Amino acid sequence: MRVAKSFLGLILIAAVAVGGLFAWAARWPVFEPIDRPERESFDAALVEKGATLAALGACAVCHTAEGGEAYAGGRPLPTPFGVIHATNISPDPETGIGRWSEAAFRRALRRGIDRAGNHLYPAFPYDHFTRLTDDDITALYAYVMTRTPAAAETPENTLAFPYNIRLAMAGWNLLYLDAGGFEPNPARDEQWNRGAYLVEGIGHCGACHTPRNVFGAEKAGVPLAGGDVEGWHATALNAASPAPAPWDEDEMVNYLLDGWDGNHGIAAGPMTPVVDELAAISDDDAYAIAAYVLSFQAGDGDGARGESARAFAAARAFGGTETPAGGPTPPAGADSAFGRGLAVFARVCANCHRANARAAPLALTSTVNSPDPRNFLQIVVDGIVPPEGAFDRSMPGFGGALSDADLVDLATFVRAHFSKNPEWDDLEVTVQVVRDGVEKSR
Repeated sequence: MRVAKSFLGLILIAAVAVGGLFAWAARWPVFEPIDRPERESFDAALVEKGATLAALGACAVCHTAEGGEAYAGGRPLPTPFGVIHATNISPDPETGIGRWSEAAFRRALRRGIDRAGNHLYPAFPYDHFTRLTDDDITALYAYVMTRTPAAAETPENTLAFPYNIRLAMAGWNLLYLDAGGFEPNPARDEQWNRGAYLVEGIGHCGACHTPRNVFGAEKAGVPLAGGDVEGWHATALNAASPAPAPWDEDEMVNYLLDGWDGNHGIAAGPMTPVVDELAAISDDDAYAIAAYVLSFQAGDGDGARGESARAFAAARAFGGTETPAGGPTPPAGADSAFGRGLAVFARVCANCHRANARAAPLALTSTVNSPDPRNFLQIVVDGIVPPEGAFDRSMPGFGGALSDADLVDLATFVRAHFSKNPEWDDLEVTVQVVRDGVEKSR
């Protein structure tokens, strides 16, 4: 293991050196600062269009720190390489981008280079934004430049060597940045292509929902196959989706606009503020996104698989067609992990998660059927602050009331009873990782 790490370190150092040489040879010029444009200089319709694009990109989610002013930056973004702080993109002339020209703004979105010619880190998903049209970039520029200026210095990133060397991003871009505009697929209809443009471009869905390689780039050939973000598992959106019942377009639109669907459950964790932003988009754009994403989930539609999943969910619900109100009989006795987990579930969960409850059936949720237990444990420990479109579907956290052993037993029971999938591995370790992450985020 030590040899492997040393070898990887040598590769990284070599990559930094190559990237540095490349960056020196292809260094970027500085865009001269401009006087901050007056709000009145931007057309109102253009600003409105930019507002919709900013909602599609959830720009405020990353560029607003908790309790901070909108777009003032400062939010810490944890990565495998350290913490990167989102920059101030308000039009403040000193600490924000108030003195950026539209040309500088366009270069940042398409090439990952700031006004002064410095490389940006791909935590800012310019590898997706490079697909935006000129008109959409103009509208985004109009929108951000008409926000309220907020004077706020961006905290220093805390990245270990060699990741703290920005010149290395020149090598990263050479390897992984596919610069260029969006190319429609002539074999697909207009709605699908609109969805592809939004998902692959401004929406940058793959930034969370696609796995990444050792250098932090999205892996090729597995789009939307699931990823990791801020201690959560970003669910696979392709054919590997863990949803037992296939999504249809209406259900996905419900989820995108409200953060909730009765056959699939509620948005939680990092997805919650995203769907709060998406509430502002048009129905047409929501259906376009759904059409594109669902094209990766080709199957039998809502046929036999959906009927089977709903029948299973009805049978397994407390008070359902087969399971008594008090729960099933533990197959290995009350002192098994299943039996102890059943007792925990009956005590703290069953009232809200029994048959005909307002919560989505657990057996239909991706959370319970996911190959990764982190989302389930995150929700149990820290609860759910619901999306604005489903404000009455909150859930308290039980992390303070349940021991680590209780959480392991509860997860064991829920997975075995409400899912047909194999048991989750390494629950003891994952429980501790989740607890530590929740504590650090408070």
